[in-house]
Amino acid sequence: MINAGIVGASGYTGGELMRLLLNHPNVNIEAATSRRLSGEAVSDTHKHLRGFVDLKFEDLDPEEIKERCDVVFVAVPHGTAMNIVPELIDNDVKVIDLSADYRLKTDIFEQVYGMEHADPRDAVFGLVELHPEIKEESFIANPGCYPTGATLSAAPLADAGLLNMAIFDSKSGITGAGINPTPASHYPNMAENVQAYKLTTHRHRAEIFQELNRLDANLTNVSFTPHVVPSIRGILTTAHLFVNDDLSVEDVRGIYSDFYKNKPFVRVLDDIPSLGAVRGSNFCDIGFEVDANNGRIVVISAIDNLVKGASGQAIQNMNVMCGLDETTGIWTPATSP
Repeated sequence: MINAGIVGASGYTGGELMRLLLNHPNVNIEAATSRRLSGEAVSDTHKHLRGFVDLKFEDLDPEEIKERCDVVFVAVPHGTAMNIVPELIDNDVKVIDLSADYRLKTDIFEQVYGMEHADPRDAVFGLVELHPEIKEESFIANPGCYPTGATLSAAPLADAGLLNMAIFDSKSGITGAGINPTPASHYPNMAENVQAYKLTTHRHRAEIFQELNRLDANLTNVSFTPHVVPSIRGILTTAHLFVNDDLSVEDVRGIYSDFYKNKPFVRVLDDIPSLGAVRGSNFCDIGFEVDANNGRIVVISAIDNLVKGASGQAIQNMNVMCGLDETTGIWTPATSP
């Protein structure tokens, strides 16, 4: 059994990690930390886990965590993980950071997030579909939710060197903003409403660009605009992908099917994806149409932002790092309706 610890377990991602890990045949949840809630029952905060966990939140130092855990998930706010991860890194302990602190090169991180990085070490970007080297690593930076859906929607065309411009329009459920309420997530402001924000400056654009540019160094024209919609879970991304070749529907389908062959969590569909078909699951559904008159491929991707966009993907990374089949414990269908 793998003894797993969750640092910062009181938020949505911490609760989702525990929900999913409870069904993992190779994992024992050893520790869930929260300084603020130390001593309180986990199920008092995560009420959906009542009857499934009898853990209490603990306030543990890194040495205690390493002594008790084989794998540690770090689910703390951006800018905080960099002060925790260095003390957790150990050859015998695998660390998966769900914050943004290690997803970008240090200089890019400091530019995008406007803060000095306290621990300028490199980490592999934990998008399993694009990074087979994860299996050799003991420290992984789990991708952001927006970049997961956006990058997967465009990666096959970028890898083929066919993209000359990518424009991403993404719509996220409110849980993407985290567990602490804000004016943007306040019900009267959000119900029956769609809010665009950071139209040209959202920090996740840097992750999307990094991954697509890694596949095709000539691709530099990448734009991203996010929206919040009155849904609890999910991200639906509309990718306008302008290509430098005449591609038929059959061409595009072949490119995507070949690229995602043996990638079990990406489903290339014959129809248009919906959030309802991935809710609660680790799948990324992808569908497309070809706009031949404008040299444009419109690709739609759908993910659950708390699963494939966060906790499920973290477990997928853990599986690969630990030599397990990547689907172990998370091969479950979505909830419907």
